[in-house]
Parts: sequence; C-alpha cells; structure tokens
Amino acid sequence: MLPPIADRFVAGESPAEALEHVRRLNDNDVKAIINLLGEHYDDRNAVAADAAEYRRLVEDIAGSGLEACISVKPSQLGLDLGEDVFRSELTDIVDAAAERDVFVWIDMEDHTTTDATLDAFETVAREHGGGVGVCVQANLRRTRADVRRLADVPGKVRFVKGAYEPPADVAYTDGARVDQEYRTLLEDAFEHYDGGIAVGSHDPAMIEHAMALHERYGTDFEIQMLMGVREDAQYDLTDEYEVWQYVPYGDRWLSYFYRRVAERKENLGFALRAVLSG
Repeated sequence: MLPPIADRFVAGESPAEALEHVRRLNDNDVKAIINLLGEHYDDRNAVAADAAEYRRLVEDIAGSGLEACISVKPSQLGLDLGEDVFRSELTDIVDAAAERDVFVWIDMEDHTTTDATLDAFETVAREHGGGVGVCVQANLRRTRADVRRLADVPGKVRFVKGAYEPPADVAYTDGARVDQEYRTLLEDAFEHYDGGIAVGSHDPAMIEHAMALHERYGTDFEIQMLMGVREDAQYDLTDEYEVWQYVPYGDRWLSYFYRRVAERKENLGFALRAVLSG
C-alpha cells in the first residue's frame, strides 16, 4: 500500500488501479490524463519497458470506453540517451494511440529539453493532423516565441507556470512576473488559436482569467489539475467546463516525490498543505 501522502497524489502502482481511479473520476464528469511514473532513464531497457507499457495502456483505454488519454515524459522515453531514441519511442506510441483514437500529451521537463520536446511534438502532430499535445512553461523567457510558433500546429498546448527552477538568464524568477507572463500567454492563445488550449493551473485567479478570455474570444479550452489537488473545485468546474485530472501511477512514486521536492522546495509545503486541507 502507498503511504498516505503518496496515496493522495498517486493512483496506485498498477494500470488496473489507475483505470479504476479514472472510472471514479468519469462518474464525476472529470476526464483523466494518465502518466506512468518514470523519468531520466539512462538504461535503454527501462525506456523500452515503459514505452511498451504505454502502448498496452493505450489498448486498455481504447477498450474500456473511459474518458482518458496518456501523458509521457521525454526523459522517460530516452531523451537522456539521445534525441533519436526519444523520437523513435514517441513515434511508436503516438502511432499506436492514433490507431485507437487515444490522445497523447508530451510533458515538458527542464529548460534544457525544450527544443527537443517542441521539435518532436511538431513532427508527430503534423504527421497525424493532431491527436497530440505539448506543455509550455510561463516562467521561461522564450515561451512567448514558442507559443507563436505553435499557433498553426495541429494538436493542443497546455499552459503552466512552470514547476522547475531554471537559471535567471533563461527564466523569470519573480512570482508576480511569472503570473503576468501566464496571463499574457493565455490571452495571446485565446485570441489567435482556434482551440486546443489547456489551462494547467490550480490558481483560481488564472482559471477565472481563462474563463473571461473564453467569454471574450469564444475559444474553446479545458482545465487541467493534478490528482489530489483542489479536487472539489475540479468536480464543481465540470458544471460548465471540460476538466481533466493528471493521474500518475506506478511503483516509482518515491522518486516522483523526491524529484518534485528537489526541483522546487515549495512543492513539499504545497503537498503537505493539500493533504492537511483534504
């Protein structure tokens, strides 16, 4: 059994447990983005094993009738071993998912992976005419240009503030400036995108900003939040909006929490507050 702090944020260690969690979400009109925990592999066999599990998960989702998709991490699919490894595994997963009409998200990791991630996303998105999405981080100085680049790429873009702490020469380090960038990025997307916007935030002010932009421009969007964080709000928002919960699972839950805390010390307090307020 997972310890309480992990049980709140991780849907078990097996695909079956994850899918059972998804069923409960769907009963409350929340859809699911399923992620197998794992990242920064330097072992080709580990990469191949996780890629194979993702392909099986695609089949399970397609056969279940559940409202769910998957999300993969570039370093989980071998980016640390080489961009060619990552591209090969990602292409196989996206091909399998496209055959079964299952959407694939590509998570964004630290700033050193941004170019490789966006390049791979654009390639597979154009090859399939969509069916795939990517994440962009408001704290990176480059993101305004990236958002303009992605405007005509089929697929979806998830907007987040950024959970990593890049150096100041490539990122905004002041929280208020990051909020300002997030608002600006959303407005640009709502004004110029045809749709495919995902607002990945637990910040009520940013969600309200997205709602106002939707009213102004009429652009469709979805709200994405993590499992275990503001779940009551997730259920309430389904009355008017499309809501997706990011659902991690797997036996690497310890390293998942270690990395989140190592990336940003505030994450530990955030997790503890979420547990205590539950």
